[in-house]
Amino acid sequence: MTKLFEAAGNLARKQQRRAASRARWAVKAGEEGVKDGVHATRKAGEGIRDGAVNAVKELVRSVRRPWRARRRRKAQVEEQLGYHRLEWQVEREIEEIVGRGRPIVLGPWLSEVGFETLYWVPFLHWVKAAHRLEPDRLVAVSRGGVAGWYQGLATRYVEIWNHIDPAEFARRNAERGTTKQYERSPLDADLLQAVGRELGTTDFDVLHPSLMYRLFTLYWSGQRAMGFLDAHTRYTRLQAPAFVDRGLLPERYLAVKFYAARSLPDTPEIRAALRGLVAGLAERLPIVLLDTGLVLGDDHADYAFPAGATVVSARSWMTPQNNLGVQTQIVAGAEGFVGTCGSIAWLAPRLGVDTSALFIDPKWLHAHLPVGMRAFHKLGGAGRFAAADLRALDPRLSGVSLPAGDGDRA
Repeated sequence: MTKLFEAAGNLARKQQRRAASRARWAVKAGEEGVKDGVHATRKAGEGIRDGAVNAVKELVRSVRRPWRARRRRKAQVEEQLGYHRLEWQVEREIEEIVGRGRPIVLGPWLSEVGFETLYWVPFLHWVKAAHRLEPDRLVAVSRGGVAGWYQGLATRYVEIWNHIDPAEFARRNAERGTTKQYERSPLDADLLQAVGRELGTTDFDVLHPSLMYRLFTLYWSGQRAMGFLDAHTRYTRLQAPAFVDRGLLPERYLAVKFYAARSLPDTPEIRAALRGLVAGLAERLPIVLLDTGLVLGDDHADYAFPAGATVVSARSWMTPQNNLGVQTQIVAGAEGFVGTCGSIAWLAPRLGVDTSALFIDPKWLHAHLPVGMRAFHKLGGAGRFAAADLRALDPRLSGVSLPAGDGDRA
């Protein structure tokens, strides 16, 4: 009997535990249901909220999109208007200078030879033609005996080296902080005073290179196409004056001028390649080297090549006052010109001389090469002009390291 009561007690307790377990499960299920309900409610609320926010955002975008487009277009128009204003301002300044009726000094030119031959002189020809100026009214101011570069432009020429020592010029020109003449400097002012003393009057106006630099920056910066340059330049043929006795030169020869530039940097590999090139040319025709041996404030140093039976250096014939004039004469009498792409290479075709211009880093020439090639192609009687990468002539130069950055040197 006792065992029966124990069994009954155990069964009752077991049933109690099952009942308690079911009760706990029911409570837990209820709690989970409540949680799920709360979560579902929250998700639904978030969905409604997100939908409302996204709808507002899309509405704002739809309103702001055309506003932003109009703002961008307005900025573009204002930017272009600024460029037009610059062009109009420069042309208005030129008109004011011309309209005063006084003699006009062209310069003084203090910058690179390449920019003088490729841009400055053709720009002046445009100014003269556009405003029907007489050469008797114009006075060119430059250096190195380049009066011949201004033939047909100005009847008078003032030589800078007659008024300032080259070392002093180099020091003061460096103080300007840039080779470009975007504004007048104290050096400009002093040279213009010297021009006044030579002319015997200061009653003249000045057509300064800064006008050209400001105007042509629109092309160099990519804001204007090449047609803009066409509209503001006039390229002409040149006749070289005589500085050197023609009997000192070979009967037939090639003129050669290689100088170190960022487009053709001075490295051992490039020096060796150029020496080989000059030696190869000398086997075909005598070579006249246009190295000056002068320090005139230009950052371009001439490459040195050994003289020989068929290689002649012209440096003994040059002084600061005549060096560019001598080079012009030698190039004009040559069968062809070979040299660094820049400087005299922009001049030689205008003398009717076929020209081979070499470089190794074209990024410094990207704005200038098309100008020269187009101008010389259009100019009647000009020499043929060809530019080539020196690495195409000597594959060993393909690994030469080049200076970084963008540039604007001619």
